[in-house]
Amino acid sequence: MEQASATVSFADLTIAQFVEHLSSAEPVPGGGAAAAVAAALGAALVSMVAGLSTGKARYEAYQVTLAKCEALGHELAAEFVRLADQDAEAYAGYTAALKMPRETEDEQQARKMAIAAAARAAAEAPLDCVRACLRLAIAAEALAGRSNVNAASDVLVAALLGEAAARSAAENVLINLPSTGDEQYSEKMRWQVDSVLHEIAAVAARTREIVLSGQSQDPEPA
Repeated sequence: MEQASATVSFADLTIAQFVEHLSSAEPVPGGGAAAAVAAALGAALVSMVAGLSTGKARYEAYQVTLAKCEALGHELAAEFVRLADQDAEAYAGYTAALKMPRETEDEQQARKMAIAAAARAAAEAPLDCVRACLRLAIAAEALAGRSNVNAASDVLVAALLGEAAARSAAENVLINLPSTGDEQYSEKMRWQVDSVLHEIAAVAARTREIVLSGQSQDPEPA
């Protein structure tokens, strides 16, 4: 991780500071952290929309869903920021492995093993983000047609941010797999990424359809 964020969580930075770090020539934070932060914004929108709808008579039938989504949005927002830190730390470990000495055969072997282990960590961190994005997309869908109509577009933005963040994080999973040197592991990871992305796309599409239709939805089953 870059020196500025080595001991400070991204949660402790302002948006402007994070953007400044992101725009620097340092390798971290990078795309993985950016994806996680984008997802955190989507999660925050989920909480906002739920909060704007709670306690209003028009949405009384949806209070269970609203309470659940408001709490989940806060939980996911914090998780995504943690995942941004995790992604940066994992990639910093990978770049450190690349810089290991390789003058002797022993050094070359040690470096190869360190790169493989670090590549796994650098792939698994963004995969955690992809999985969390599914939870975000599902929360946004739950609010579609069950929340303040004046914030309907915010529900859709939350879903779209979740989908975009998931696709972005997925690319960081895939790009690190060749360096693991384990094709069986890599194939399993590719399958997991593809499966979750397809599910997120379907959920986001349903959310868009509901929001654009302007129709109210039945309360979720208790």
